[in-house]
Amino acid sequence: MATSLLSPAINGSYSVRIMAGSSLSTMASLTAVPVGARCLHGLASPSLSEASSRSFLLKSSFNGESLASRGPALPRKRIPVRYAGSPVCLAAAADAEGSDLPAVSSSVKKESLSFAEKNPALVTGFFFFTWYFLNVIFNILNKKIYNYFPYPYFVSVIHLLVGVAYCLVSWALGAPKRAPINKELLLLLTPVSFCHALGHVMTNVSFAAVAVSFTHTIKALEPFFNAAASQFILGQHIPIPLWLSLAPVVLGVSMASLTELSFNWTGFLSAMTSNIAFTYRNIYSKKAMTGMDSTNVYAYISIISLLFCIPPAILIEGPKLLQYGFADAISKVGLNKFVSDLFWVGMFYHLYNQIANNTLERVAPLTHAVGNVLKRVFVIGFSIIVFGNKISTQTGIGTAIAIVGVAIYSFIKAGIEESKKKPASAGKLPAKE
Repeated sequence: MATSLLSPAINGSYSVRIMAGSSLSTMASLTAVPVGARCLHGLASPSLSEASSRSFLLKSSFNGESLASRGPALPRKRIPVRYAGSPVCLAAAADAEGSDLPAVSSSVKKESLSFAEKNPALVTGFFFFTWYFLNVIFNILNKKIYNYFPYPYFVSVIHLLVGVAYCLVSWALGAPKRAPINKELLLLLTPVSFCHALGHVMTNVSFAAVAVSFTHTIKALEPFFNAAASQFILGQHIPIPLWLSLAPVVLGVSMASLTELSFNWTGFLSAMTSNIAFTYRNIYSKKAMTGMDSTNVYAYISIISLLFCIPPAILIEGPKLLQYGFADAISKVGLNKFVSDLFWVGMFYHLYNQIANNTLERVAPLTHAVGNVLKRVFVIGFSIIVFGNKISTQTGIGTAIAIVGVAIYSFIKAGIEESKKKPASAGKLPAKE
């Protein structure tokens, strides 16, 4: 007689131990979770004799009845046993007369890979392209709006407002699921959000006052402020080579500023203020590290930043907007285009930041550094072409020197970060299988 031992397990499942020299008494398609047994993709499945001392959790029934209640043994049948969510791992045939169990075939069906898994480099390249494309479109559309609607405080509010609306809709759809926030986390994110709001508004003030290319040239100084803050505020040691790599950045920005045709102090000082604000944002972000995913964190930062941006927009630009600001813009481009431009510039702002985070999570620090440098080159180059900004030879040379300096700084910094990771990973024990 065929024998099989079944006993109740968790959640109505059954634990079955297949004994060598016995046959199975029940035919059914079973979903098995190995207990003490391994079934890996791409490895040959063990023979049934090898599995004779291994247990499986079975979650199944036969015609609505539990397996334990089935009657006498059935004729020899082939029973496919599947590892949940994976290819077939085990299939066996049992002899009703008690003959020896044959070995199971070692062939395992390979799980079909998706296009993204087969072509990771191509997918990463697509992410970079999308990031650059959205960033360039945002900068161009943003500057076009300022050409007929020079109110950066109000436009900054629109950027964040559209992004917050996008986040609320995403939460409502459960993509992603909203992470809960408490008072402690709110207190941690508030200074981060304030610095984010200040840096965002000051960047837009600079965009409205000077050429986009010049604003991005000034913002190339951001690594210098980050290094200074790390050294003198956080107390972190900055290597001499890293400081030396910042010299061409400062030199290039100085050269570009002295002969910039669109130069004015409002644009220059606001861009510098945004550098300082974003530096402090990075400092507070390190202190406010949480277990929440980056998408939810950015959503909460956008909401809090919006609350910080609304009051100055009302106080500084509110009266002008009500008197003639909105009317002038509508008379120049029409109501539909005006509203459409504001909506899409806000959408591009949010999407390019979101895609940037998704892109940088896929690559190593060195690739991250290269991506940031190339992004600035793309934005400066396309803004000059689209708007036909005339730049002097000295400004062009200064901008190029600044970008090269940022590239050198990024490469050195990425190398330092990688060298810090290697000793840490070398001391780790391999994970248990």
